Order: sequence, then C-alpha cells, then structure tokens
Amino acid sequence: MREEFLITRQGRQYVLFAGLLDEAHARGLRSIETELLQVPEEANGMTAIVRARVEMEDGRTFSGLGDANPQNVGRSIAPHLIRMAETRAKARALRDAVNVGATALEELTDGEESPPVEEVRPRGRRVRPVEEAPSEEGSEARRRGGRVRKSQLELLRTLAVEARGENGVERLERHIGKPLSELTREEAEAWIDRLTPAEGRE
Repeated sequence: MREEFLITRQGRQYVLFAGLLDEAHARGLRSIETELLQVPEEANGMTAIVRARVEMEDGRTFSGLGDANPQNVGRSIAPHLIRMAETRAKARALRDAVNVGATALEELTDGEESPPVEEVRPRGRRVRPVEEAPSEEGSEARRRGGRVRKSQLELLRTLAVEARGENGVERLERHIGKPLSELTREEAEAWIDRLTPAEGRE
C-alpha cells in the first residue's frame, strides 16, 4: 500500500478508497461488479444497499455490502445515496481482496460510535504509519506553522467531496478563500477536524 493513501487521524489509521483501488490493480484486479440490493425509499428509511464483487486475476473473488442513508452521510451526499453505498461496498470488498484491515475513510458514517481499526493479518502487508511529506506549495504556510502536509491535502480533498459533493474541493477552497495547498499545517488540521465525520472522532 502506497503511504500517501494511509491516513492517521486521532490515533486511528484509515486508508483512502483510491489507495485500495490502486493496490488492487497492482495485485491483479480483474473486475469489480456492483448490484443494487435496495433502492432508498421512505419505507426503508431512505437506505440504499449495494453489494460489490471483486475478482482478481487468479480467480479469487471477494464481496462486500455497503449502505447509505441520510443519517450516515453528509448533507451534500444525501442526494447521492446509491453512489455512496456503492463506494462503501467496493471499499469493503477491496479491503478483503488486498488484505488491509484498516477501515476505509469512505466507510465512516455520521452518528455512530467509532469502529475499532482492525489489524492487518500477518500474511498480508502491515499498514504502517504515514511518514507525512510536506507539499511543495504554499509560501505563506512557511511563515505560519509550516506547509500543509501531503497526507493532510489528500485527506482534506476526500473529506471535501464527502461533505460537499462532487465539486467539494472547489467549494471548500472558495469558502476558505485560498487553495488548499496554501494552508498551513495548523489550518489544515483545523479544517480536517471540522470535516471529519462523527464516527472518526474520539
């Protein structure tokens, strides 16, 4: 697993969905199929349920279920429940396929207790803490607490899309008043705390 896809937040480690997909391709991903099991409607609490099936080149298959409803997604994602359920299902199937026990950031839900972060099985690769490398941008950041770290940028971008929809990064940058790459580490940490789903907090 490439380290830029591993995020440590408040003592817990998470992996980004993009990292799971990247690792699966590196290990011989053949296909990912998804099936909508439940359409969100009032009778089921507007809960979408999707099953994902991952097939590797050696013929092994892995499956995962993902659900999404207005209570466990950000407000901006609420209109896209099926898409979020699909992403969560794929993340769970991919975690099994590449033997990563750390929870995917996209699996986090609002309003629930924090899930334990599982250890990676000995037969697979152990998830290591991120050696956070600084980004190459942000002259102002050098004067105020150091430049934003690369892993902070990746996490902020993921959280922005989760919380604010497809154009979340652009919307967040407009709200902040400058590109994310120009944030200081302190500013980035503050925005990460504001955007992190409740389940990801202690």
